[in-house]
Amino acid sequence: MVGESENYDTEQEHLNNVFGARLRITTLRGAAGPGIELLEYLAPRDGRPMPLDVRANDLVHWQTRLTTGDIGAAAQRVRAAGARFVSPGVIALPDAALGFNQGFLVRDPDGHAVQLIQR
Repeated sequence: MVGESENYDTEQEHLNNVFGARLRITTLRGAAGPGIELLEYLAPRDGRPMPLDVRANDLVHWQTRLTTGDIGAAAQRVRAAGARFVSPGVIALPDAALGFNQGFLVRDPDGHAVQLIQR
Protein backbone atom coordinates (compact mmCIF):
# COMPACT_ATOMS: atom_id res chain seq x y z
CA MET A 1 0.00 0.00 0.00
CA VAL A 2 1.31 3.42 -0.93
CA GLY A 3 -1.29 5.65 0.63
CA GLU A 4 -4.81 6.17 1.88
CA SER A 5 -7.04 9.23 1.97
CA GLU A 6 -10.62 10.26 2.50
CA ASN A 7 -11.97 12.63 -0.13
CA TYR A 8 -15.22 14.62 -0.10
CA ASP A 9 -16.75 18.03 -0.86
CA THR A 10 -17.86 19.75 -4.04
CA GLU A 11 -14.81 18.82 -6.10
CA GLN A 12 -15.23 15.09 -5.35
CA GLU A 13 -18.97 15.29 -6.09
CA HIS A 14 -18.23 16.80 -9.51
CA LEU A 15 -15.39 14.37 -10.22
CA ASN A 16 -17.59 11.33 -9.52
CA ASN A 17 -20.89 12.89 -10.61
CA VAL A 18 -22.40 11.69 -7.30
CA PHE A 19 -24.02 14.22 -4.94
CA GLY A 20 -22.70 13.84 -1.38
CA ALA A 21 -19.76 11.64 -2.47
CA ARG A 22 -17.39 10.76 0.35
CA LEU A 23 -14.75 8.20 -0.55
CA ARG A 24 -11.93 6.29 1.07
CA ILE A 25 -9.18 5.92 -1.52
CA THR A 26 -6.46 3.31 -1.09
CA THR A 27 -3.51 3.39 -3.48
CA LEU A 28 -1.49 0.29 -4.31
CA ARG A 29 1.76 0.26 -6.28
CA GLY A 30 4.17 -2.49 -7.18
CA ALA A 31 7.92 -2.12 -7.54
CA ALA A 32 7.41 -0.97 -11.14
CA GLY A 33 4.56 0.02 -13.41
CA PRO A 34 1.31 1.89 -12.79
CA GLY A 35 -0.53 2.06 -9.49
CA ILE A 36 -4.14 1.21 -8.64
CA GLU A 37 -6.60 3.34 -6.70
CA LEU A 38 -9.37 1.43 -4.91
CA LEU A 39 -12.43 3.57 -4.16
CA GLU A 40 -14.82 2.79 -1.31
CA TYR A 41 -17.94 4.94 -1.21
CA LEU A 42 -18.56 5.87 2.42
CA ALA A 43 -21.49 8.03 1.29
CA PRO A 44 -23.87 7.71 -0.30
CA ARG A 45 -24.32 3.99 0.44
CA ASP A 46 -27.22 3.50 -1.96
CA GLY A 47 -25.29 2.07 -4.94
CA ARG A 48 -26.64 -1.02 -6.63
CA PRO A 49 -24.86 -4.30 -5.91
CA MET A 50 -23.19 -6.25 -8.70
CA PRO A 51 -25.72 -8.81 -10.01
CA LEU A 52 -24.83 -12.29 -8.76
CA ASP A 53 -25.15 -13.85 -12.22
CA VAL A 54 -22.66 -11.55 -14.04
CA ARG A 55 -20.43 -13.44 -16.46
CA ALA A 56 -17.16 -12.40 -18.11
CA ASN A 57 -18.90 -11.76 -21.44
CA ASP A 58 -21.54 -9.40 -19.98
CA LEU A 59 -21.23 -5.68 -20.74
CA VAL A 60 -21.20 -4.80 -17.03
CA HIS A 61 -18.24 -7.13 -16.34
CA TRP A 62 -15.04 -5.42 -15.24
CA GLN A 63 -11.90 -7.00 -13.90
CA THR A 64 -8.59 -5.91 -12.47
CA ARG A 65 -5.55 -7.85 -13.66
CA LEU A 66 -2.56 -8.32 -11.36
CA THR A 67 0.64 -10.23 -12.07
CA THR A 68 2.51 -12.47 -9.68
CA GLY A 69 5.74 -14.44 -9.80
CA ASP A 70 4.20 -17.48 -8.06
CA ILE A 71 0.65 -18.17 -9.21
CA GLY A 72 0.34 -21.32 -7.06
CA ALA A 73 1.18 -19.48 -3.84
CA ALA A 74 -1.14 -16.62 -4.79
CA ALA A 75 -3.99 -19.07 -5.40
CA GLN A 76 -3.41 -20.71 -2.00
CA ARG A 77 -3.50 -17.33 -0.23
CA VAL A 78 -6.62 -16.23 -2.08
CA ARG A 79 -8.37 -19.55 -1.40
CA ALA A 80 -7.40 -19.38 2.31
CA ALA A 81 -8.90 -15.88 2.46
CA GLY A 82 -12.23 -17.33 1.30
CA ALA A 83 -12.39 -15.66 -2.11
CA ARG A 84 -14.95 -17.03 -4.55
CA PHE A 85 -13.18 -18.54 -7.58
CA VAL A 86 -14.76 -17.89 -10.97
CA SER A 87 -12.29 -20.13 -12.81
CA PRO A 88 -11.96 -23.72 -11.59
CA GLY A 89 -8.58 -22.83 -10.07
CA VAL A 90 -5.23 -22.04 -11.68
CA ILE A 91 -5.53 -22.72 -15.39
CA ALA A 92 -2.91 -22.95 -18.12
CA LEU A 93 -3.28 -20.31 -20.82
CA PRO A 94 -2.46 -22.04 -24.11
CA ASP A 95 -1.76 -18.91 -26.16
CA ALA A 96 1.03 -17.03 -24.42
CA ALA A 97 0.96 -14.23 -27.04
CA LEU A 98 0.37 -11.67 -24.27
CA GLY A 99 3.12 -13.15 -22.12
CA PHE A 100 0.87 -14.90 -19.58
CA ASN A 101 1.10 -18.66 -19.13
CA GLN A 102 -1.14 -19.33 -16.10
CA GLY A 103 -3.87 -17.52 -14.26
CA PHE A 104 -7.14 -17.56 -12.36
CA LEU A 105 -10.17 -15.32 -11.85
CA VAL A 106 -11.79 -14.67 -8.45
CA ARG A 107 -14.29 -12.25 -6.93
CA ASP A 108 -13.40 -10.07 -3.96
CA PRO A 109 -15.81 -9.74 -0.99
CA ASP A 110 -17.70 -6.96 -2.85
CA GLY A 111 -18.08 -9.08 -5.99
CA HIS A 112 -15.39 -7.36 -8.10
CA ALA A 113 -13.54 -9.65 -10.49
CA VAL A 114 -9.77 -9.91 -9.99
CA GLN A 115 -7.61 -11.84 -12.43
CA LEU A 116 -4.18 -12.98 -11.27
CA ILE A 117 -1.70 -14.07 -13.92
CA GLN A 118 1.85 -15.33 -14.05
CA ARG A 119 4.23 -14.15 -16.75
